[in-house]
Amino acid sequence: MAVLKTDYETIVAQIKAFGEDEPHFVPFFSNISAILWQNMEDLNWAGFYLVTKEDDLVLGPFQGKVACIHIAKGKGVCGTAFEKKEQVLVKNVHDFAGHIACDEASLSEVVTPIFDKEGNIRAVLDIDSPSLERFSKEDGEGLCKICKAISECTDWRLQ
Repeated sequence: MAVLKTDYETIVAQIKAFGEDEPHFVPFFSNISAILWQNMEDLNWAGFYLVTKEDDLVLGPFQGKVACIHIAKGKGVCGTAFEKKEQVLVKNVHDFAGHIACDEASLSEVVTPIFDKEGNIRAVLDIDSPSLERFSKEDGEGLCKICKAISECTDWRLQ
């Protein structure tokens, strides 16, 4: 199956418009996960994990099947992106040691950290696909732009 190119510039513009209207992370992240779900082909999960005061990740707004609720720092793809504070793009989750299979259908994954204005990691954006090698370098770059827009628009004091 040929995957169409995602229009990340349009998605970033939509995110900024939603962020100007409502910077509270719950409605904002809910709409972002829906935007990604509707505009990226071949996904089976799109959503957020939020950093807790205990320094682990807890499930946030998402689209897709039921998901893991807590993920420890350094565990799985999400916990690794959180620990390293950098994007992790996995072409085949079976090749990623310690992958957490919330949905057995997921075969590839990309997780991108989201920082506040002070440079603290506050959340990660997790995107999964039932296809191997679904995410390209261009997808990774586009998702980084999305997370930058999210960072600029979210009022973390409302968390």
